[in-house]
Amino acid sequence: MEPLTEKQQKVFEFVEKRLQDNRPPSQREVAEHLGLAQNAAYQLINYLKKKGYLVDLGGHRGLRLSREYLEKKRQTDGVPVVGRVAAGEPILAQENIEGYIDLKDLFGRSKNRFILKVVGDSMADEGIMDGDYVVIQPRQKIENGQIGVVLLDDEATVKRIYFQRGRIALEPANKAAGYKTKYIRRGDKNVRIIGKVTGCFRML
Repeated sequence: MEPLTEKQQKVFEFVEKRLQDNRPPSQREVAEHLGLAQNAAYQLINYLKKKGYLVDLGGHRGLRLSREYLEKKRQTDGVPVVGRVAAGEPILAQENIEGYIDLKDLFGRSKNRFILKVVGDSMADEGIMDGDYVVIQPRQKIENGQIGVVLLDDEATVKRIYFQRGRIALEPANKAAGYKTKYIRRGDKNVRIIGKVTGCFRML
């Protein structure tokens, strides 16, 4: 769907809120609420229809949310998947959103969390397997010994994190594979804690 201009967005937000309250607005009410001439409101509503956000069923209060917009809203009403994270060797953490997964029934609601896909088996002993998804609560500080995601340069990895004198230990959890703890100097500008792992699941 095409992006909206600032004025179009304001009109759409008003119409959507009224429809959610089961009070479809008239074009005159749209104009009055936003301080617009009725002709300007009419033109803005037409743009919203052309861009696929609204449909008009006819009549004085015929504006409705389009099926296309409702489907998009349904798909994005969840936790964003923003790339991949390595549980072995780090992999570039892509900042583009790859999709959304609705997890409110499992992990509750949160506007800030995001999901990363795990690649590798270095955290297998913690039940985090290759191909799993981890739910991340963004924060720059976590408690000693918690499982978190650390950004090394432009790469991210999930490990159990320990804070030691002058260094940070990134500890794997796969005794059979023999992964070794990685040590990073504290204060290194190329190292940043992304957040705490609050959940893990896999898609069947």
